[in-house]
Amino acid sequence: MANHKSSTKRARADIVKRDHNSQYLSSVRTAVKHFRTALEALKAGTEKDVKKIETLLSFAQEMLMKASSKGVVPKKTASRKVSRLAHAKKAVVAAKK
Repeated sequence: MANHKSSTKRARADIVKRDHNSQYLSSVRTAVKHFRTALEALKAGTEKDVKKIETLLSFAQEMLMKASSKGVVPKKTASRKVSRLAHAKKAVVAAKK
């Protein structure tokens, strides 16, 4: 435990920041999961709407890039995940045609 006044304050602030970051990261993961499940449904044939997939991809990209700008996720990690999601969508949509 911290002994100085400034370090105890820093410790309290770190707890708040950690909670905020974990909540934000959870919402990012949820957005990515929604996109992946919709993509799997499109691949399986139960989902027909490609526009819905594009909307979910756009939202997941937005969430990832916001998380990287806020420092929740490293920038290169977010870019890599966005790239992989876009590549997965492109492959499934091309296979459907």
